[in-house]
Amino acid sequence: MKEIQNINITVDGGYEPETVTAKQGVPTTLTFTRTNTQGCLDVVHSKDFNFETELPIDQTQTVDIDTSKPGTFTYSCGMDMFFGHVEVK
Repeated sequence: MKEIQNINITVDGGYEPETVTAKQGVPTTLTFTRTNTQGCLDVVHSKDFNFETELPIDQTQTVDIDTSKPGTFTYSCGMDMFFGHVEVK
């Protein structure tokens, strides 16, 4: 059976946890759940992973990310005020 990583991130005045770790080369899904109605956190996007998605309140949204290369990659809210990081090792 193929290994898959699922990383849960709570969006509540920021990203919790702010930094997560993913294993290089293993398919990975980030699961965001927004629990706070603060405006700019209703969107999450990443130039590093090439995604942008809306985050409806109290609903999970998943994003598949590329873990083929090691490094630290960033995602942020729609206004680039709150940041989170994925360390691929």
